[in-house]
Amino acid sequence: MADVCRVGSLLRNLLLFAFLAAACSSAGPAQTAEAPAEITFRSNVNEVRVSFSTTDKQDRVVATLRPSDFAIVDRDLVVRDFRSFILSDYTRLNIVLLVDASDSLQPHLKQEFSNVIQVIGQSNGVSEDSFSVVSFRGLKPSLLCQGNCRALDLGAQFLSVAAGGTTPLYDSLVFAARMLGESRDLHTRKILVVFSDGFDTISLSSLNDAINSALQSDAAIYSVDFSKPPHLGPGTAVLRGLAASSGGRYFTAESGSQQILDTILEDFHATYTVAYKLPSSAEGFHPLRILPTHDLGLQFHCRRGYYFPNQY
Repeated sequence: MADVCRVGSLLRNLLLFAFLAAACSSAGPAQTAEAPAEITFRSNVNEVRVSFSTTDKQDRVVATLRPSDFAIVDRDLVVRDFRSFILSDYTRLNIVLLVDASDSLQPHLKQEFSNVIQVIGQSNGVSEDSFSVVSFRGLKPSLLCQGNCRALDLGAQFLSVAAGGTTPLYDSLVFAARMLGESRDLHTRKILVVFSDGFDTISLSSLNDAINSALQSDAAIYSVDFSKPPHLGPGTAVLRGLAASSGGRYFTAESGSQQILDTILEDFHATYTVAYKLPSSAEGFHPLRILPTHDLGLQFHCRRGYYFPNQY
């Protein structure tokens, strides 16, 4: 499931984030990119704050977690003494839909594109101004709507994007992540949903640039894989990695827009934030895992570590 990793009191010079390092794991089934999680973290010199979501064996979100249900491994140090443990205080969503409109995906996207816009715009209590749509093909991404999507003829907007066979996926991810990063409201959960087959053919940015942009903007990537089943190619690996590294989830196109949005909303309402004393001031990458203490079937969805001190 590559499919399926917020931190406060942040000194300006310490934004913590990680790239595709060792996966967040549990003592239960090995956690893959398909089981990534909702996580963000930041810290000050004395404290690390980690936000995460949890699922059970049936991949259902757990909304009744207690601090005794898990331990954190920060590098090689086990942390059980938490300064605080609360449901995260997100109050609204900011969602950017990033749609790959290159020639290779043209036959598949129209209906899914229409379904996603309809679900986000008309149900589940997500307000109209909570989402934007960006489409990409040719040389660069195009902003189709921002906060006014329901009022526009998105089908016409979508078709009007200049045709082209090239795919600037990484440049478009950087563009969309920076859009989300314009909001500095710590109570807003930032979501980037990318519909793609995972291939890039023309970007000036790299995959690393795309992931770093998402992490710097505190945006979780929910990737929807339009590659051909059984989804085993390099494009799928890219989409799984994007989700796992940023705290989102991975889906196949067969999952359907309703399941994707239901998962986003479940995560939104059941994300926890735990704070603990920085266990080590050793410089470099601090891999981080969350392990179950009782129910070994729990999966903890989180980023995979942080750098101390901040390298950026």
